[in-house]
Amino acid sequence: MEADELLVLVAGGDQKAFEDLYGLVSGPVFGLVRRVVRDPAQSEEVAQEVLLELWRTAGRYDPGRGTALSWVLTLAHRRAVDRVRSARAAGERELRMARRANGPAFDHVAEEVEAGLEREWVRRCLDRLTALQRQSVTLAYYDGYTYREVAERLSLPLGTVKTRMRDGLTRLRDCLGGVA
Repeated sequence: MEADELLVLVAGGDQKAFEDLYGLVSGPVFGLVRRVVRDPAQSEEVAQEVLLELWRTAGRYDPGRGTALSWVLTLAHRRAVDRVRSARAAGERELRMARRANGPAFDHVAEEVEAGLEREWVRRCLDRLTALQRQSVTLAYYDGYTYREVAERLSLPLGTVKTRMRDGLTRLRDCLGGVA
């Protein structure tokens, strides 16, 4: 029997016809896949996938559109090209990841120096506040108290604390150059 007749029988679930068809097309399928994929192990895997797909999708074969061998080889070529594209995309992803990993390292020393300079700058600006403003701002921002809690701790009316805080924060902002 020829491949065309065998493929029609395979579409009907004939296992013996598939064995015979396998014998006819496995060589050409592997050869085509090997030329596209180049790697022997990958080529064997792709060829096996094509032959499995052939068993599953034999019913899609239309004898009016071409020979069974050309249909099978078209399946093989498409699958081989997909494998090459997938491998290339994976390689490009790995390359991008490697480039990201080899990017500039985080400079801990520079970060610590910068943080220290910023702390010193804030300390100098806090020293420019009045004692009452500094005390209110310190309780709220460094100790974490609410305006109401600051007012209770200092035994002052809430409105007075809010005014001190607003004025102190305005002076800090001006001292820090609008950064805060």
